[in-house]
Amino acid sequence: MFHQTQTLVIGGGAVGICCSHYINELGKQVAVVEKGGICSGSSYGNAGLIVPSHSIPLAAPGVIFQGLKWMFNPAGPFYIKPRFQRDLLSWLWKFRSACNRHHVQRSIPVLRELSFASLKLFDELAKIEGDDWGYEKNGAIALFNTHKGFEHSVKEARLLRHHGVENRIIPKSELKEFIGEMRTTAIGGVFFPQDAQLDPEKFVRQLARFVAKKGVNLLTSVEVIEFETAGRMVKAVKTTRGDIAVEEVVLAGGAWSPEIARDLQLKLWIEPAKGYSLTFKRPARCPATPFNLAEAMVFYTPMAETVRLSGTLALCGFDLSIDRRRTQAILNAVPAYLPDFDPRTLELVEIWRGLRPCSPDGLPYIGRPARYDNVIIAAGHGMLGISLAPISGKMVAQLTVNETPPIDMAAVSIERFN
Repeated sequence: MFHQTQTLVIGGGAVGICCSHYINELGKQVAVVEKGGICSGSSYGNAGLIVPSHSIPLAAPGVIFQGLKWMFNPAGPFYIKPRFQRDLLSWLWKFRSACNRHHVQRSIPVLRELSFASLKLFDELAKIEGDDWGYEKNGAIALFNTHKGFEHSVKEARLLRHHGVENRIIPKSELKEFIGEMRTTAIGGVFFPQDAQLDPEKFVRQLARFVAKKGVNLLTSVEVIEFETAGRMVKAVKTTRGDIAVEEVVLAGGAWSPEIARDLQLKLWIEPAKGYSLTFKRPARCPATPFNLAEAMVFYTPMAETVRLSGTLALCGFDLSIDRRRTQAILNAVPAYLPDFDPRTLELVEIWRGLRPCSPDGLPYIGRPARYDNVIIAAGHGMLGISLAPISGKMVAQLTVNETPPIDMAAVSIERFN
């Protein structure tokens, strides 16, 4: 079966659907191909947090030392599956090179601008008639039960405040403002009032239904096989359901983007990082503000009828097996901070795992590769995919009409590691 479209978006997750929305707003014909279902990847079960508070990149001083300590803990939040793989070793070397103060200072303004721009776009998207995806601007609080962790976070909070990310240091005596009368072992926290939350599955699928009504063609269970090129142009995309003639291609395939890009002779330094979430029916008594159990790297997100606990970053390739030690560690973390809130007593809705597309320096790839004139990449968002999806889609739409987004595009360049 043969199809044709002006713009083909590869990937039906948060970033891909946002790309289709903003490109469609420009009056262009758009189709989306997704090898599974819409929102079937890491967009489905993530923490659902929009986080200007995470404007410090994952690659930062001290991260490697802490990561090595976690690796020897079978229930730790960070894990690398031992394997001799050239791409992984190269990725780790680039990650090590990015763990420096200069990279942090350069990256914070970029991530801050992307996050705040996304927040404004979320405000606009929330006004789409009939949509209800649990968008709330309650802020979020990071809780600490060690003095070392708290002191380190206070320093980071001051750095973020210097860059315009609001926050407030919360002593133990004031924590009840966020957790009510629950007991806590936390010695303090940092509150970020500009953070927000949503139900990621509802957001992506409701936006997908909206763009479909606007004329975007959503093609699911369609896998990209290869590309037909002529010089600096992609002419057609060959799929399991036939060829699609294109004028422009947007690659937003998440953790699978490097594999798809390989046929275009493009190298994307992205490693799949497995994460978990456990979703429970929401009890009558639970905190209304999302929180981060900082030392455990576990996130708690209250939603309309559920609560979600998420965590873990495991570099183990495309292994999608469930390690019950990791899920148990997530469960154990909550009562270790809040003894009165034990998720093991709640009704389980779902255990989920997915692969986040992580770049070595913690910044996404957004832009055109030097090799092609009609290809745009939007991938490598790591754990910020939902948070940065709207602005990524907006920037991609601007690039399709040769506008330069008002962001440091060199920092998110496709070529920055070449």
